Amino acid sequence: MDSKAKRCIEILEDLYGVSQAGDIDPLDLLIQTMLSQNTTDTNSFRAFRNLKTAYPRYKDVLAASEEEIAKQIKVGGLGEMKARRIKEVLIKLKRDAGAFDLSFLASMSKVEAEEYLLSLPGVGPKTAAVVLLFAFGFPIMPVDTHVYRVSMRLGLVPEGANIKETQRILEEIIPKDKYLSLHLNLIRHGRSICRARGPKHEECALRHLCDYYLRATSLK
Repeated sequence: MDSKAKRCIEILEDLYGVSQAGDIDPLDLLIQTMLSQNTTDTNSFRAFRNLKTAYPRYKDVLAASEEEIAKQIKVGGLGEMKARRIKEVLIKLKRDAGAFDLSFLASMSKVEAEEYLLSLPGVGPKTAAVVLLFAFGFPIMPVDTHVYRVSMRLGLVPEGANIKETQRILEEIIPKDKYLSLHLNLIRHGRSICRARGPKHEECALRHLCDYYLRATSLK
C-alpha cells in the first residue's frame, strides 16, 4: 500500500472512526443516492422519507404520477427530473427482473453489476459505485466531489486527473477493505475541514501530508 495513503487512512480513522456498511435494501440505497444529487444530505434524507411515507411500496411509486412524486421529493431539488428518472428506473427494473429488487446483482461480477446499474436512467458512476460498495460489498471506490477534491489536494492522485482516473488510482493504492472507510472519512473531512472554499488548514490533521497545504505555506 502507498505509504501516504496508509497514513491518511490511519489519521482519518483516528478522527472519524472506522465505518461499516449498514443493512440497507439495495433499491432503497439506489433511490436515496439518486435523490442526493445536487442537494444536501439533510434535504435528500427528507425527500426520501417523504417518498417512502407517501408510497410505502415501490409499486405505489410506479402507480403515482410524476407530478405527485415530484411534490413529495421537491425538498431535494430537481423534483420533476428526479421523479421521471425514478419512475424510469422502476419500469426498467420491473421489466428486467420481474420485481422491484436489485438482489440479483449479487450473483454478477463487479463489471456486470456496474454495467447494469449504469444502464439505468439517471445512474452515473458514483451512484453505481455507492450501491455496489455499500449494499453488496463489491470492491469499488466511489468518488464524489469531496473524495475527488481531498484526494487531489493530498496528492494521492495527480492534479488534472478526472473522476474515472481518480477512482482507478485510489483503487490501486488503497486496500480493498478500506474503500468504504476512506470514502466516508474523506467526505467527512471534506465537509468539515478541507472545504472547497476556505479550507481550515490549521485544524487539519493531514496538513503535514498535504501537497496543497505545503505549496501554500511555501509561498508565504
